[in-house]
This record gives sequence, C-alpha cells and structure tokens, in this order.
Amino acid sequence: MKQNLKGISETLLIPLWARAVEAKYPDPIIKDVKAAEIMEEIEYDFARFDKEWPTQISVVVRTEILDNATKAFINNHPDAVIINIGCGLDTRFFRLDNGQIQWYDLDLPEPIKIRRKFFDETDRYKMIAKSVFDYSWIDDIIDDVKDRKSILIIAEGILMYFTEKEVKNLINKLATSFHGAEMLIETTSPALVKQSQKQDLIKNQYQIDAKLSWGIKRGGKWIEKLNNRIKFIAEWHYFDYHRDRWKTIRWMALIPPFKNRFGNRIVHFSFIPL
Repeated sequence: MKQNLKGISETLLIPLWARAVEAKYPDPIIKDVKAAEIMEEIEYDFARFDKEWPTQISVVVRTEILDNATKAFINNHPDAVIINIGCGLDTRFFRLDNGQIQWYDLDLPEPIKIRRKFFDETDRYKMIAKSVFDYSWIDDIIDDVKDRKSILIIAEGILMYFTEKEVKNLINKLATSFHGAEMLIETTSPALVKQSQKQDLIKNQYQIDAKLSWGIKRGGKWIEKLNNRIKFIAEWHYFDYHRDRWKTIRWMALIPPFKNRFGNRIVHFSFIPL
C-alpha cells in the first residue's frame, strides 16, 4: 500500500523496520511477526535503513523494556487502561492483551489511517486520530473509561521531537488529567540532540526530514521538578541490555560519561493522586 508520511510521522517506519528485521533472527529479542507482515505491504524504500544497526538494536531493546514494564503493570492491574501516545505502527496491544485491558492508540490522522489498514477496533481496543496537543483526546478517553482507575501512559519514540516547553506542558496536562496514573517515556540525551541538530543526522542517515529537539541527562530529577505530584519510579538504560548485540559500543558503554552522553533510556514515573 502507498503511504503519505512526512516529517516526524515518517519516522514511525524506522521502528517498524527494526522490529521486522528482528523477527527474522534465529533467536530474536522480540518476535514481532506482525511488523514483518506490515512492512511487506507498505511501499517504501526500507533498504535505506539497512546499515543502521545501532538504531535497530536500540529499537528492539526499548521494545523489550517497554513490553516488560507494561506486562508488569497489567499483571498488577488486569483491567488497566493503556494509552499509547504516538503509536505509529506499534503492535504492543496485540502482543500483550490479557483479554481485559482497555487500550488506546493515539497518533496523527495519517498514521492512524495506515493503522486502520492492518488493525480493527474492538470494544477494548480503539484508535484516536488526533495530535497529542489536541487535548480533546483526553476528554474522549475519560468519558469512555468511566470507573477504570488504573492507567498507564506510554510515550515511545516521540517526545524527543518536541521542544522542552511542549514536553513540560504535555506532562503537566497529563498529571492534572490522570490522577494516580503511571507513565513510561523514552528519553534521549542533550548531547545526542545537539549532535543531531548540528549534523542534521536524521535527514542524512534516514533521508527523513525531522529533527530532535529535547533531551535530558537523567530521568528522575528532571521529571520530579516538573510538578510536585510527579514521583520518579525507575529508569532503564538501553546499553545495559543485550550487550553482545551492541558490538564495539558495549565496551565504550562501560565508561559512565559515554553511557550518559550517548544512550537512550526508558523513564518510569507516576502522578501522585490529589
């Protein structure tokens, strides 16, 4: 099928490719067969990504970390509400569904249009075609979930494309709207943001017109300063997982300044109830 993705939206094809490639490994970190099927159906020059092995391993490691954190949340809250911001062509619901959770995939209209070619909505799985900054989506979900109280919000591969002000405003809005919820976000470092901007890395490496805008050195302190109702829980650094797949980077990652300067993390925190 043809796709009309541009800018930041086009970056969703990178994790799709990464998961599809991983599915073909004899001993994959994650086995996302659906991603491989979707990639076969989309008209796009995925070969442009073939040399980007650090990106490929980074995506599958973050997928595993987020899968494990989400599964743990679902195990503790079997009837939870999961909100996946900037879902792209993610398949997490279909891999983790326990038959009880309520799941919302949120993205811009064009990515959601493509999703609808491959996924069907149900009473427990819904897609919302809106910008994350069109806060009417929050009202849509609150009206829909009614008395469900356990909420997990996921923001994977998206916040680094927003400005610091936009990220702060978004997280503060979520803290106000979803009392007691937990959130998982992907963060990158300021050094990588600066390098990306200076060298226009995304355009040069992936031939995609998008730029990184936001990064943090550590998750906990920055997150808790945003709002006095935010409580840091944990963070996971990608270089700490599957070291055999990081090639020469695994040795450099043993040096703390390098690890902190050049790696991505998943940060987990909660919104303290009123």
